[in-house]
Amino acid sequence: MKQFTKRDESFICENCGKEVGELGYTSRDHCPHCLCSKHVDVLPGDRAEDCKGILRPIQVEISNKKGYVIVYKCDKCGAIRKNKAANDDNEDLIIKLTVNNNGIL
Repeated sequence: MKQFTKRDESFICENCGKEVGELGYTSRDHCPHCLCSKHVDVLPGDRAEDCKGILRPIQVEISNKKGYVIVYKCDKCGAIRKNKAANDDNEDLIIKLTVNNNGIL
C-alpha cells in the first residue's frame, strides 16, 4: 500500500480564512499563517478520513532529521497527528509552540 500521495493544493484556511497557495516542493497540508490543518487523511494525501475536523497545533517537536515537527490535536475527534513544518510557516507561532508544550495556542 502506498504510504504518501502528493497533493500540493491551494485552499482557504477554515480556521483563519486566509488563502493558502501551493508549497511547491512537497504537499501543502496546513496553513502557514495559523498552522491549522484539516483532518482529511488516513494516510498522507489519501483524503480518506471522514472526520473533517480542524487540526490545531498544540506543540512543536524538534527532530534532527525533519527539523520542526508540528503536533496537532483534532477539535472534533481528539486524534493526534504530526507533520513537518513548511519553509514559509509563521516563525513566531513555531517558536511559541516549542515553549508551549502543554496547551493549544
